[in-house]
Amino acid sequence: MHDPAARPEARPHDPYVRVRGAREHNLKAVDADIPRDALVVFTGVSGSGKSSLAFGTLYAEAQRRYFESVAPYARRLIHQVGAPKVEEISGLPPAVALEQRRSTPTSRSSLGTVTTLSNSLRMLFSRAGSYPEGAVRLDSDAFSPNTAAGACPACHGLGRVHEVTEESLVPDPSLSVRDGAIAAWPGAWQGKNLRDILDTLGYDVDRPWRDLPREDRDWILFTDEQPVVTVHPVREADRIQRPYQGTYMSARRYVLHTFADSKSAALRARAERHLVSRDCPVCAGRRLRPEALAVTFAGHDIAALAALPLAALARTLRPAARAGEGAATALARDLVARIEVLTELGLGYLSVDRPTPTLSSGELQRLRLATQLRSGLFGVVYVLDEPSAGLHPADSAALLTVLDRLKAAGNSLFVVEHHMDVVRRADWIVDVGPEAGEHGGRVLYSGPVAGLADVAESATRRFVFPDGAAPAARTPREPSGVLRLRGVTRHNLRGLDVDFPLGVFTAVTGVSGSGKSTLVGQGLADTVAAHLDGGEPVGKADGLEAVHRLVKVDQKPIGRTPRSNLATYTGLFDAVRKLFAATDEARARGYGAGRFSFNVVGGRCEVCQGEGFVAVELMFLPGTYAPCTACGGARYNPETLEVTHRGRTIAEVLDMTVDAAAGFLSDVPAARRSLRTLQDVGLGYLRLGQPATELSGGEAQRIKLAAELQRTRRGHTLYVLDEPTTGLHPADTEVLLRQLHGLVDAGNTVVVVEHDMAVVAGADHVIDLGPGGGEEGGRVMAAGGPREVARAAGSATAPYLAEALGRAR
Repeated sequence: MHDPAARPEARPHDPYVRVRGAREHNLKAVDADIPRDALVVFTGVSGSGKSSLAFGTLYAEAQRRYFESVAPYARRLIHQVGAPKVEEISGLPPAVALEQRRSTPTSRSSLGTVTTLSNSLRMLFSRAGSYPEGAVRLDSDAFSPNTAAGACPACHGLGRVHEVTEESLVPDPSLSVRDGAIAAWPGAWQGKNLRDILDTLGYDVDRPWRDLPREDRDWILFTDEQPVVTVHPVREADRIQRPYQGTYMSARRYVLHTFADSKSAALRARAERHLVSRDCPVCAGRRLRPEALAVTFAGHDIAALAALPLAALARTLRPAARAGEGAATALARDLVARIEVLTELGLGYLSVDRPTPTLSSGELQRLRLATQLRSGLFGVVYVLDEPSAGLHPADSAALLTVLDRLKAAGNSLFVVEHHMDVVRRADWIVDVGPEAGEHGGRVLYSGPVAGLADVAESATRRFVFPDGAAPAARTPREPSGVLRLRGVTRHNLRGLDVDFPLGVFTAVTGVSGSGKSTLVGQGLADTVAAHLDGGEPVGKADGLEAVHRLVKVDQKPIGRTPRSNLATYTGLFDAVRKLFAATDEARARGYGAGRFSFNVVGGRCEVCQGEGFVAVELMFLPGTYAPCTACGGARYNPETLEVTHRGRTIAEVLDMTVDAAAGFLSDVPAARRSLRTLQDVGLGYLRLGQPATELSGGEAQRIKLAAELQRTRRGHTLYVLDEPTTGLHPADTEVLLRQLHGLVDAGNTVVVVEHDMAVVAGADHVIDLGPGGGEEGGRVMAAGGPREVARAAGSATAPYLAEALGRAR
């Protein structure tokens, strides 16, 4: 940053945020003028630098300025983003970021807690609920399962209890205790000890479990008694074993004690395998004390209302919201108004008690967006990260309406977006590129949308202004067989019968919450996985024998620490380390491949332990991170960095992009294959050592796909992908689709859950679920070729698919 005293002040009437010399990540000293009080969309291919400008520069600087105004003592309580690399920004208002990154929600976190709808609902019951005659009026805390006043004492407000059954403790009743019938018992000496104690107590440990009397079986598994007996171990020829005092512990007691108290993750996981989870028998899964559940409003207790889909909850509360004045009317009116914003954003199928961990990142962002709409803030810049992610085209219009309302309230909207309908509706577009990584980082255009048509370099231009030169519609492939699922019953799918053709590309469509992910991720994938593992099938299915392998490619991170990166995940790093170990210098020094790992003692820098940075503790401020002074961020010690291959150290190779490394390592077959597949899925701009924590969900998914593509494939593979185009620019989507269709051409089956109609139009087969979300979904509205589904009556997808097919004539 320049000296603030030397910075030219923004003129009071200047309607622009003016950025000068932005160099965050791959930005190349970018200058840009961006209007306030407008819907501004940042576009560009994945990795071009648009998020670095919107979030890494504009939002980060707004946050930094805010923190400068906060007292130093208070500052240490707030998570701070670092100062961005930029020379100057003028005219920047306060900013609120609505990103897709999820926090770490607990099982007690729900839609109601995220949106504060739970607070209002509890207040409604406290102030205006119908109490049983003579009952004391309860405080709002008594209606919360997360407080001591409200939580069911049996399950502590979780709604479920963990317990054991004879079947979970003894999976094979044909075995005797001596042969290991009680699978829940520990192994080695402790298990033998419990068996010897039982033998001493007079129980038959050699009869098959099923032949033991019921009372004996129940005592062995479930007793709370802990008798102490003198055990005389069976003598073994090679060892002397003296009598000892042994304490008996039942199988149930052992499992529950281990699960609750063991410090060993492996032991806890082993114990969990023998637990059975079910609704709490005291509160029937409703999480609250009886006195709270005895209070009703509109004929329902609070648990019943919280379980209703939001759209149904609003209908239930509407009569009270129109009933004149008073606390009940005011609270009901506020609840209905807030719920209407959520249903407008296509979230009416969710319920107040829906656990936060089960929500997608797109759903979470729209919940935060709705909360902001009711906050009444104005003069703020909202920075949004792909608010259309996970949205069916039918819901996108509602999203645009909500964005318009935020803008009309006197706010600015800076939106990173790939959805062309949102881009076309923008007041202003900032297009970054032309390509990704080091080949991007320039602002190609900043101005009204129409002006982008004249920017030849822009990868976005041809998608915003289709010129009619769309590729011809694909001729559907003929299936090689059919996988038939019958009676799929999960969540909102009730006895669904679905046929998935094999050897083709199938797209599963439908509005948000219609049941797509449940059908594909749980119905299809879990059934195939159970068959391949030789386990019990999840449901009835025919045609499973034709599938020899299952690959699920999701957007979950490839690692949760900076030690995991693209090179380690794909196995590319193994080839690079072997290459360095084979150099003359490494051989002379006796360095093996392990020497070139930053995770192992020996070659790594021990000051930062191979992290490349160290934590810096500040007295009155939050701790921060700085490059390691010993290795300068290289992660290795000086001796390791003295070994080079073609003049480059191992640290310099890790800092190369995939594209650069493809040239540098072109003569290394093991590395060449990995690098080529990464380029094939459009990730040539990523650095080999780029930490997993810096990768987007879309990038993580494509890395997983690349890792899969480089394997030698045997037999018919079923590939399952959940919204693979989320987070991808249309140009990147084309690259990804070439790979997916290539897998089908090689004789495999690809099934994708997808909202992008360009992808659906190019599929061989489409399964459309609906008609709505939640309870209003879960039915097959249409199945067949894209043109067939585009003509289906009652399908929310049909008109949008027909439009996409019209563009691909």
